[in-house]
Amino acid sequence: MNKSKALPKRSEIPAEYKWKLEDMYASDADWEKDTAKVKELIGQIKQKEGTLSESGKHLLEALTLQDELTKTMDQVYVYARMRRDEDNANATYQALTDRATGLSTQVYGALAFIQPEILAIPEDRLSQMIESEPGLEHYRFLLEEITRYKPHTLSAAEEALLAEASELANAPSTIFNMLNNADIKFPMIKDEHGEEVELTKGRFIQFMESRDRRVRQDAFNALYATYGQHRNTIAATLTAAVKRDVFYARSHKFDSALQAALFSDNIDISVYDNLIATVREHLPLMHRYVALRKKLLGVDELHMYDLYVPIVHEVEMEIPYQQAVDTVTEALHPLGDEYLQVLKKGFHSGWIDVYENQGKTSGAYSWGTYTAHPYVLMNYQDNLNNMFTLAHEMGHALHSYFSNTNQPYTYADYRIFVAEVASTCNEALLMHHLLATTSDKATRMYLINYYMEQFRGTLYRQTMFAEFEKAIHAKVEAGEALTADSLNQLYRQLNVEYYGPDMVVDEQIDLEWARIPHFYNNFYVYKYATGFSAATSLSRQILEEGQPAVERYLGFLKSGGSDYPLELLKRAGVDMTSSEPISEALAVFKELLEQMEELAGA
Repeated sequence: MNKSKALPKRSEIPAEYKWKLEDMYASDADWEKDTAKVKELIGQIKQKEGTLSESGKHLLEALTLQDELTKTMDQVYVYARMRRDEDNANATYQALTDRATGLSTQVYGALAFIQPEILAIPEDRLSQMIESEPGLEHYRFLLEEITRYKPHTLSAAEEALLAEASELANAPSTIFNMLNNADIKFPMIKDEHGEEVELTKGRFIQFMESRDRRVRQDAFNALYATYGQHRNTIAATLTAAVKRDVFYARSHKFDSALQAALFSDNIDISVYDNLIATVREHLPLMHRYVALRKKLLGVDELHMYDLYVPIVHEVEMEIPYQQAVDTVTEALHPLGDEYLQVLKKGFHSGWIDVYENQGKTSGAYSWGTYTAHPYVLMNYQDNLNNMFTLAHEMGHALHSYFSNTNQPYTYADYRIFVAEVASTCNEALLMHHLLATTSDKATRMYLINYYMEQFRGTLYRQTMFAEFEKAIHAKVEAGEALTADSLNQLYRQLNVEYYGPDMVVDEQIDLEWARIPHFYNNFYVYKYATGFSAATSLSRQILEEGQPAVERYLGFLKSGGSDYPLELLKRAGVDMTSSEPISEALAVFKELLEQMEELAGA
């Protein structure tokens, strides 16, 4: 490799482009002090075991101690991991991370008695304790959340037995991951230059985006031919995972695996069904997009391997980091001064680790702790996608900041159901800004294509996944068998319905279910679609209503996990129990489609 293109060492990155983990701990010695504190608190919490039902005072002491212990443990763990992420080859922080992981296991083992003891307290007795011990009022929502599980909680012995079986229950996921990430080997294919290149999962999407149709088709055929060799094994692992979900749902007295999965967020099945029904109503828009893609690609037949190649020729958009910071700041101006002040603070106060270096963890994330500010890890490259990633991760970071500064530790952590709303809202506002300030036809078409692909990949595709998950669980609950053939047939039919008459649904795509790891984390993917819909609706309200919508939105960011997700979103102006937010998001997709059709002369 040319020396000038070699990745720099960590020490060679200028300080202004590194995050300041010293804001968590000034030194590793301070980290050691908190590690010792965690061990001391573990001893203290263990002394509370068996006492929680005795009085409100004992219960309050245990819950207060639990907060202190987990808050300190969070800081210890996050610091060690983020130090390691700076350079995974650093032996010092490998060791700190291993120690933090082991300590974390001890902490959650020591806390395991709290929820069962609370559940064992009769509800009238618990209410009396809350009324008589003033400090317990702070924990009312937490205690209500715990007791909500009472109808679905078995005896202590039964719960212990199910917990013991959890490792066995994870076997389908473990086996699939080993097969998918370690044992499956893909063949060599010829790239655009006729050179033999090994196909990998990581390279697959790159090949799918290739301008050379032969490369796309070869990669597509090779990938699914390889999965086809293992179709029966993967069908068996997925069936086992579905049976696991059904078993645990029935054991805990839920009507279905879907109800059990949605219970933790206190979400009714109607929300899930409503998402599918509303997206299905708007499938003609997807069919129009497919027809436009076929026309712009200039092909007689549009195949499944033509879905990822850009329909607009690549537009050179070189965006250095500082330009991205300035553009994102300008784009988020509609969120008002309070938001912008924190955003600028994040950009200029050591929140972000900007550039790639040797040994640094890949990708991007937002993380942090309650007692310090949020952080963002980037591996910034000077392009459009990385600018959107920056806006996305800062959305997470500011959600955490507003939550942490406005909520007590007990309720600061927000749930996965709403986790992608703030990040996606930022992306929507950035896209609106770029389209509003871009007059060049080719650039506008490129941006619109980029945004439409977000809708296709997140709202339509994840909803199709959600529909597939619902169907396969329902089949098992009805006593039907799942086989590779029946899974193929079901998955094929969904593709035919979602993509419409202008798409040739190749036989190979019938097997796509076999490579989706999310299906082993039951009923999770729908949250991508609902979060995207909520964010799109909120961004539209912010742009159209101004200050009233901004105030509602900031209230949502500041609410953390102080209420259930649907209630928090409702106060922000989005009622996910109705079809309106999903319809509003799809109305944006329709506008984009119409603009693209006009620009393309379709």
